[in-house]
Formats: sequence, structure tokens, C-alpha cells
Amino acid sequence: MATTPGVAGVKQAAKYIIGKCIPSWKTNAVKVQIPNFEYDENLHMHFRRLDFCYAHDPDKTCKTGDLILIEVLPEKMTRLITHKVVEILFPTGNFVDPITGKKVAGSKYRDNICEVNEMYGKTETGFDYNKAPSRGSLEDKKDFTHKPSYRKYYEDPNKPQPYGI
Repeated sequence: MATTPGVAGVKQAAKYIIGKCIPSWKTNAVKVQIPNFEYDENLHMHFRRLDFCYAHDPDKTCKTGDLILIEVLPEKMTRLITHKVVEILFPTGNFVDPITGKKVAGSKYRDNICEVNEMYGKTETGFDYNKAPSRGSLEDKKDFTHKPSYRKYYEDPNKPQPYGI
């Protein structure tokens, strides 16, 4: 099997990789966080290591927190962009267990949460997944993942930094 250059110059045999979108300053590209497990010969244990790469996203469909499928480009597009976005597997907030096909909230199935709420009685202020708006309906109100994000290095009341993290 032929290997292709991958993340951080490591040889890889995988053509497709699953990663998570994180905030990025690049236009028409998303920064992707790829988890890897590195084996330590001395301890005989695997340790989690995060690799980062940039994937080409010309339509700007990916948002921060989405789990996406990326593909290695045959040639580098730029010095940083080495992959392209194939599809969004799970948008943030809409995770589905791949084995059962049920929607998940945290570490519990949404169906189980609804059953527990019905057994003990629903509260008026409790969250209802069936009535919740879909993602994207709260843009510019509570959801600012479509805005360019940047790191806030100082606090100045004369220069507001609304999208700084």
C-alpha cells in the first residue's frame, strides 16, 4: 500500500481522516484537530496526542465544533492547506451513536433523558430537545461560530473585541 505525506510530515496510509473543526484565521479553510494515540515503548501505554492541519473549505460549510471527514490532497494547495473537506459527519449538537443510530446528549441517549423526565415529571424550565431550534437559527444572537475568531490579548473598553476568545 502506498503511503502519502500526512499531518506534520508523518507517513500515513489513510486517505480519509476524521477530525474536529477548531477556530481558524485562514479564509476558505478550516483548522482541523486530529486525535492520535502514540505508543510509549518504556511504559507500554498509548498516550493521546493531537495533530493539527488545515483543510480546504471553499463553501465555508464547517463551523467550530463540527466533526468532519477530510481527505488528503494529491498536491499541497498552499504551504499549510494539505487536505480538503469531504463532508460534515456530525454538526455540533447533533451527535448520533453510530451503532444504535440514536441521538446522544453528553454521555446519555436523548430517549433515556426524556423517559427519566416523564417518570419524575417535567419542569417548566427544563430543556426539550423536540422543541429546540435547529443549529443556525441563533446566528448573531447566541451563536457566533460563523464569525472570525481571534485570541484576545488585552482588555480595553475603548476597543471592544466582541468575537475574541
